[in-house]
Amino acid sequence: MWEKGIKVKDEVIQFTAGNDRIVDLQFAPFDLIGSMAHVIMLKHIKILNDNEEVDLIKGLIEIYEDVLNEKFSIEEGIEDVHSQIEKILTEKLGETGKKIHTARSRNDQVITCLKLFFREKLCIIHSKVQLIAKLLIQKSEETKDILIPGYTHTQVAMTSSFGLWFSAYAESFIEDLIFVNAAFRYANLSPLGSAAGYGSGFPVDRDMTAELLEFDGLHVNSINAQLSRGKTERYILMALTGISHTMAKMADDIVLFMCQNFDFLSLNANLTTGSSIMPHKKNPDVPELIRARCNAIQGKMTEVMFITTGLNSGYHRDYQQLKQIVTEAMHDVIYCLDMLEIIIPGLKLNKGLMDRDIYKYLNSVDEINKKVQSGIPFREAYMLTALDIEKGVFIPGERTIQSHCGSIDNLSNNRIETKLGKITKEININECINFRERFIKEIKINHEIQK
Repeated sequence: MWEKGIKVKDEVIQFTAGNDRIVDLQFAPFDLIGSMAHVIMLKHIKILNDNEEVDLIKGLIEIYEDVLNEKFSIEEGIEDVHSQIEKILTEKLGETGKKIHTARSRNDQVITCLKLFFREKLCIIHSKVQLIAKLLIQKSEETKDILIPGYTHTQVAMTSSFGLWFSAYAESFIEDLIFVNAAFRYANLSPLGSAAGYGSGFPVDRDMTAELLEFDGLHVNSINAQLSRGKTERYILMALTGISHTMAKMADDIVLFMCQNFDFLSLNANLTTGSSIMPHKKNPDVPELIRARCNAIQGKMTEVMFITTGLNSGYHRDYQQLKQIVTEAMHDVIYCLDMLEIIIPGLKLNKGLMDRDIYKYLNSVDEINKKVQSGIPFREAYMLTALDIEKGVFIPGERTIQSHCGSIDNLSNNRIETKLGKITKEININECINFRERFIKEIKINHEIQK
């Protein structure tokens, strides 16, 4: 495709193609859909005639169905999915197949394909985070009366509850969706028609292709469309980092709480693994691996920042490295969310923890507050209680009932659910996830293509 009468060394071709033959397979459906929209637009501006449009659309549909049926592959010697698709079209349609690349560059073609891929994956992640948040709220309501010690500095601090703990992570995941929404909105802007970043000599209708592909709008400036490469990946990884941080921290809590020295909870035996020499072991491998994978995802943000820092405007081959980093992060987040969904129902919670002697000072703050309410200044009340503890004469009293929003005795999960509903309404998740199916169905109807 890049031939100019000069034979490029095989080593150069291999090095520049990199891992694309493997990584790019997942992008095939999205490149095909972007190409269909481009073909329809070319017919609209009279670059293609009726027969050429129909032939190209039919050819693209056939390849799309081969992809769905796992009959599509990238041949040895073909550098990426985009070249493979164009090669197949040319073999099917001859000269007509070669017209597919009219009025676009590999640059806007690739960015469009990636944005369609990112958009769908972000919506899948969004829906899975919603599911986890709802599951945690349900668990919170079920366990709100089971008290556990809360810790600061990994030292016994104040009274908490499983309800408060589950609710905390529910809200944290929900707030992570704020960044997913932001990344989605940026990914959902069309670069198609910006060509190599400096526009096209053809009268391309960029609004038409954006509408066909259900983008929210355009990266209007053609150079800015190219500047979105790298920036899109950063925003996505920022969102993934937030979710990963929440997952890693919750997984770490589960590992700690399963430790016999804490003994707050355990996992169903079928969710644990054993030891090769210690028959009593039930290891929390799943939360440990969630923690490891999610911590690694957080490091990918740094990778992308280093790769893209210092690049002047315009396209650079450096961007090729971003595809694998971001797609692996997205797949890992989805995988970890799926595993978290499995282990949350498998948590077995231990009751009666508060009867242990090591937790006798948990309500010391309540005793201070009682003194304050009797008229003693806080600092003096604090000192009196501290001296009693040091002398070993502190007598723990009953826990004070907390009435404020978001406390042990007033979880306010209804407000957290309201927050979830508000954030969820900002983008149409289901429409996005079902876009490809709807698009192909409409294309077949409009071009009278039978199954």
